[in-house]
Amino acid sequence: MYSRRQWIKVIAAAVSAVFLGVAATPAAAAEKVTVFAAASLKNALDAANAAWAKEGKEAVASYAASSALAKQIEGGAPADIFMSADLDWMEYLAKKDLIKADTRSNLLGNKIVLVAAKDHAKPVDIKKGFDLAALLGDGKLAMGEVKSVPAGKYGKAALESLGVWSSVESKVAGAESVRAALALVSRGEAPYGIVYQTDASADPGVAVVGTFPAESHPPIIYPVAILSESKNPEAAAYLEFLKSERAAHFFAEQGFTVLK
Repeated sequence: MYSRRQWIKVIAAAVSAVFLGVAATPAAAAEKVTVFAAASLKNALDAANAAWAKEGKEAVASYAASSALAKQIEGGAPADIFMSADLDWMEYLAKKDLIKADTRSNLLGNKIVLVAAKDHAKPVDIKKGFDLAALLGDGKLAMGEVKSVPAGKYGKAALESLGVWSSVESKVAGAESVRAALALVSRGEAPYGIVYQTDASADPGVAVVGTFPAESHPPIIYPVAILSESKNPEAAAYLEFLKSERAAHFFAEQGFTVLK
C-alpha cells in the first residue's frame, strides 16, 4: 500500500507526464511539397530532398522530360515547383501564366557528352566534321526526342553546328527522356548516345568518350519556379532551400554547375 505522501508523488508524476506529453507533441507536420523535375535531376534532387526531410519536412519529386512535365502542368496536374532542363519549357509555362514570375530563377548549368557502353568505350575527338556516322556503323544514336526533350534539342543543335547532323539523322533513336536514352546505351541497345554529363556519371554501365564544345549548342540552363496554382505555404521555403549552400553541395556532387 502507498502512504499518503507516496500517492501524492504518483499523482504528481502522472500529471507531469500528461503535460510533458502535450508539450512534446510535435507541431502539425509541414505540408508536403510536390516537385516536377527534369529526369536528369533525379540523383541530385533525391539527395537534396533527403536532407530536407531531416528537417522534418517532405518533398516528393516526379521525374520526366521537361516537355512532358510542362504539358502535365498545363493540363492541371497538381504541383508546387517546376524544375526544367531548359529555358524553353519554363518560358512555355510563363507565357500561359502558369508560374509565379517573381519566383523564377536560373539554378543550374550542365554539359552534353557522347557516351558508350563502358566495355566498348574509346575516346572520340568531337570537333567540326567528326565522323560520327562511321562510329555508329549499323547502330543507333540514342538521344532525347529532338523536337521536345531538352537534351535532344541541345544534342541536335551541337551536331548541326559541327556539320554532322545530316549524316546521322536517320540513325537517331529518339527517347522520351534523357534517362531513357542513357538506358539504351547502358543496355547495349545503342553503341553511342548523347546525354548530360550528370547522367553519364550516374550510370556505371556507360563511359564518357567525348564532350561537346560549349559553343556548339545553346547554354544548358535549368530554371526553377513556383507554379501559379500552388497554395502550399512550404513552397517558398523549399525554393530557398534549393538555392542554399546545403542543396548546392548535392547538385555539384553530381556534376552540375551551380549558378549564382
